[in-house]
Amino acid sequence: MITCKPTLLNSNDKSYPELFKRNPNNPLITAKDLPYPAHTIFNPAATIFNGSTLLLSRVEDRKGFSHLAKSISKDGVSNWIFDKGPTIQGEPSIHPEERWGIEDPRITWMSNLEKWAVTYTSFSRAGPLVSLALTSDFVNFEKQGPIMPPDDKDSALFPRKINGNYILIHRPVSPGHKAHIWTSSSPDLKSWGDHHILLNAREGGCWDANKIGLSAQPLETDAGWLILYHGVKTTAAGAIYRLGLALLDLEDPSIVLKRSNEWIFGPEEPYEKFGDVADVVFPCGWILDENTGIVNMYYGGADSCICLATANLCDLLQYIEHCPEPSEDNLR
Repeated sequence: MITCKPTLLNSNDKSYPELFKRNPNNPLITAKDLPYPAHTIFNPAATIFNGSTLLLSRVEDRKGFSHLAKSISKDGVSNWIFDKGPTIQGEPSIHPEERWGIEDPRITWMSNLEKWAVTYTSFSRAGPLVSLALTSDFVNFEKQGPIMPPDDKDSALFPRKINGNYILIHRPVSPGHKAHIWTSSSPDLKSWGDHHILLNAREGGCWDANKIGLSAQPLETDAGWLILYHGVKTTAAGAIYRLGLALLDLEDPSIVLKRSNEWIFGPEEPYEKFGDVADVVFPCGWILDENTGIVNMYYGGADSCICLATANLCDLLQYIEHCPEPSEDNLR
């Protein structure tokens, strides 16, 4: 168990603590590191597998379609070992919802199933939707097909059943409406219901106005479920993707305990500001070292490369504890 020291943050302090620190080796991975031709690699899901860091990243080929590629590193920074070809790719003849590729995975270890659940976005004719695959070895994947209709993405499962149900975080959106973060529940990972808005996109000039979505998978802590999410601000120069935090009740994740008013991490370095899509930091996975309390956040930079930033879990929890309780205006 990780024990945090009393907070060092002062609510009257006008300084902004740097919670996540970029790895000096960034970017860690580019398309040139792949053992086969590709345009870009980005938006990695992350987990620990056989004592090593495993990333499952989005790779876009030169047709414009995406697939998922596995890479493994003992130290989580260097000497990445890749599969010789795509690890999971669209199979439109079997799964027509994957007609134009698959994107942006999140990985959750499901202890009751003794398998990892991989939620990802399938690019169908009707738009993006949430699909699910299960695996015990990251070689063989049991595709379960779509679990949410289009348009929907930015999904991850909680790692255990809560009150008898699996819970999925996802981001449905319909044309002309704002994009909020929702939760849905299921007894069997097949039949889904109890759909509720978890976090509303804010309004006006806020950093997370109009469009938000889950970033990494939910992280269970003694204080609650720690949620990392992205917010999108539209400016005259284009959209800016930044990150914020929220804290959910452990036994009822529909209860939002805290939500950051400000963004905590945004595009600053050249590899985050310039690329296929400028001004984007986009994590799909983070890993907590239970021994040190260090959180490794793996993210895509400008939809063109893979990067790493690290934080102390205690610092994250102390920061979110100092954030205000969310009001109805920014929840529902």
